[in-house]
Amino acid sequence: MKKTAFLGALTVAGLTAGAASAATLDDVKARGNLICGVSTGLVGFATPDANGVWEGFDVDMCRAVAAAIFGDPMAVEFVPLTTQTRFTALSAGEIDLLSRNTTWTFSRDVDLKNDFVGVNYYDGQGFLVPKALGVSSAKDLDGATVCIQTGTTTELNLADFFRINNISYEPVPIETNAEGQQQYLAGACDTYTTDASGLAATRASFENPGDHILLPEIISKEPLGPLVRHGDNDWADVVRWTLNALITAEELGVTSANVEELAAAAGDNPEVNRLLGTEGELGAMLSLEPDWAKNAIMAGGNYGELFEKNIGENTPIGLARGLNAQWTEGGLLYSPPFR
Repeated sequence: MKKTAFLGALTVAGLTAGAASAATLDDVKARGNLICGVSTGLVGFATPDANGVWEGFDVDMCRAVAAAIFGDPMAVEFVPLTTQTRFTALSAGEIDLLSRNTTWTFSRDVDLKNDFVGVNYYDGQGFLVPKALGVSSAKDLDGATVCIQTGTTTELNLADFFRINNISYEPVPIETNAEGQQQYLAGACDTYTTDASGLAATRASFENPGDHILLPEIISKEPLGPLVRHGDNDWADVVRWTLNALITAEELGVTSANVEELAAAAGDNPEVNRLLGTEGELGAMLSLEPDWAKNAIMAGGNYGELFEKNIGENTPIGLARGLNAQWTEGGLLYSPPFR
């Protein structure tokens, strides 16, 4: 009798867990839009344009997910979040997805009960200084005042770097990038430290960006990526494989310009066919339409197109692909296969 009751409890628990894992996708579909948490404003990554329309590298990740679900990249509500409020908003269910230049760490994954679905930008912490300060290395910053965002990985990284090099600093705590930029330009701190990509974006917004330099040191690993709540496996799969679809599309030469033509009829490359839904049942496995990945790619382009459009070398941000190049080009971008 006890054995039967135990097995019955397991069955109920299994059914409950299954229902819970599908909850977010069901809720998003029922609501008719995706709620996506983004930065409070970081040029190239997430910022509203003059008409209030959000744009940027992280924003385009949200739009790709919305397109995968609804076929409409505009079916997104954006919620700007600070470094202090981003995890609370996700865990409380105020947002479905956090796409906000957030570093994947052990404690954020395990202790805060988040699921990082992949890395969409391999970064590292750097230092921005005025040329007039006359320093060429972060090791020259002994006694410097440092603007640093609270609630970030940069706080511990900064302390470790200065301790290892036996130099001192005075922190100037800030909450948002906008506040950091304001304090730095006002001279409240000698240097501003955060992810190097964020510093490049911040410098690009200055009236005289040439008056400021990024020091050569990169003092940490900062794998940035989108994340969802822990325990919602079906939803995590949708976001994870949307990111993988954008990465794979670039590898296979599928672009926003040719994706419709390639999807119109099955070609000779079976992985392209599976990716675009003309072969196999990958969409059904995600509870999405067969053309989910095609719609995600059409939303703004493949990974490379999104990179070049928002933060690449021909933009004011001016970032080279570096580690974010495809694995076939010496970078770290590598998606599991679509099969």
